[in-house]
Amino acid sequence: MHITLRQLTVFQAVSRHLSYTRAAEELHLTQPAVSAQIKQLEESIGLPLFEQLGKRVFLTQAGEEFLRYAQAILCQLTEAKQHMEDLKGGGGRLTISVATTANYFAPRLLALFNQRWTHTQVRLDVTNRQGLLNHLENNDVDIVIMGKPPAELDLVAEAFMKNPLVMIAAPKHPLAQREQIPLAELEHQTFLVRERGSGTRIAMERCFREQALRLSTGMEMNTDEAIKQGVQAGLGLGIVSRHSLDMELVMGKLVILHVKSFPIWRYWYVVHRRGKRLSAVADAFRHFVLSEAKALLQKL
Repeated sequence: MHITLRQLTVFQAVSRHLSYTRAAEELHLTQPAVSAQIKQLEESIGLPLFEQLGKRVFLTQAGEEFLRYAQAILCQLTEAKQHMEDLKGGGGRLTISVATTANYFAPRLLALFNQRWTHTQVRLDVTNRQGLLNHLENNDVDIVIMGKPPAELDLVAEAFMKNPLVMIAAPKHPLAQREQIPLAELEHQTFLVRERGSGTRIAMERCFREQALRLSTGMEMNTDEAIKQGVQAGLGLGIVSRHSLDMELVMGKLVILHVKSFPIWRYWYVVHRRGKRLSAVADAFRHFVLSEAKALLQKL
């Protein structure tokens, strides 16, 4: 097979988007140019990699199999480039993806880390739990900061800081001044919740389920920020990370309810693919987070 790196890059982009148009936009190519690259790749392999049904594009069985090899090849080349940059002494590049809630403290961590690794180029992506898992599956980031990932994935996940989930309400809510509120008393309260699959959503549902209580959900939102705004507006109660609340508590826009069984204790983890060869700068960041992040953040 005579396959070019350009063809692999185009194939990976089309596979990710399942759209020739969106792949062309990402790669700054024309759609005919993308189609031509895929056609040449399919001719070289001797099998169709995509099929179009109506307006939708799907990977064929051969396409799904070939995608694993394409990702592995491109990943190895990226790692090789990174290691060569490290050998040049230039500091290298660090690609990090963090959970939306972790973004309340991640920039401060990066700022402190950059004071030591002054020549590091950092790319930070903020996304939800499913986006983080996709990054890990595709092996297209160095490090992920998130809640505990699924145990069945082949990952290295190391806890570095507690992540307490607390229940919040608007200051004028009838429960705002109560102490030691039984969780059962909240069974009929309306809760604003994170999207399905979110670590916060999983934790709160487990908490209610373990006490044989039904969780009454109102609006579903994809960020803690949206939940906080909804709670302030009086749309219901919410459960969010304590790390996301500093400003609202100081300004008196929200209160933390004193509910029995709360906070729900979770942890933040620094995560990467098992077997991944971390660059010098990525490994330095991992050690920095594990050894110093908690103490440094408490001082800020």
